[in-house]
Amino acid sequence: MKIATKYNYKKDELKNKIILVTGANRGLGKAIALDLARAGATVILLGRDMASLETIYDEIMAENLPEPLIHGLDLEGATPDDYFALQQGIEQNFGRLDGLIHNAAILGSLMPVEQYDIKLWYQTMQININAPFMLTQFCIPLLVKSDDARVLFLSSGVGREGYAYWGAYGVSKFALEGFMQILAEELENTSVKVNSITPAVVRTKMRQTAFPAEDATKHPLPEEVSSSFVYLMSEKSKKLHKCALSL
Repeated sequence: MKIATKYNYKKDELKNKIILVTGANRGLGKAIALDLARAGATVILLGRDMASLETIYDEIMAENLPEPLIHGLDLEGATPDDYFALQQGIEQNFGRLDGLIHNAAILGSLMPVEQYDIKLWYQTMQININAPFMLTQFCIPLLVKSDDARVLFLSSGVGREGYAYWGAYGVSKFALEGFMQILAEELENTSVKVNSITPAVVRTKMRQTAFPAEDATKHPLPEEVSSSFVYLMSEKSKKLHKCALSL
């Protein structure tokens, strides 16, 4: 199902919503976090680089938007104890979670399976699928306390149709799509709606790494498509569940 890349949201459309965004320190994750805040949400900024998260925090506060919460976490090395601490922090500060956007991912390498570095394969899987699993597991008790919650997995076209050389990244996105469907079935009778989305081709560092020869200026900037994520976190999207969406 395809949705519009731009959404004209109201300033208070997500008022009182608590939404966690992984990989919020740059690129599309940063753009999503800023749009959510501009729509009135309190955003939990999760990422590894504290300095860049603090910069986004300052940007949000400079616009007199709801104060975000910063949580530094290295998804590659995070343990169940780290996720439990995050869960407890959200519980103590807010008592619930209204949205969880799994944006963080790494590309790994583009190469034949026969030549793929095993350590890099494990690293990519850890960040792209194991971390979303653990984070989701610890957030479910918070999400079900919301009257209208969302879990959104950022996927990729190479996670819906296999292409040579996409290796661990492609496999991890296929796994993420499967995880979305399983989780959606398990949460069918709750207030939590679960979907995946393949973003439009946007001008990010990952895209530049994957396609170094292409003219990046032909693609929109992350902030040109990020408003659609406000819609996906809003009441207007409550009928979407177990959907593989595309921008």
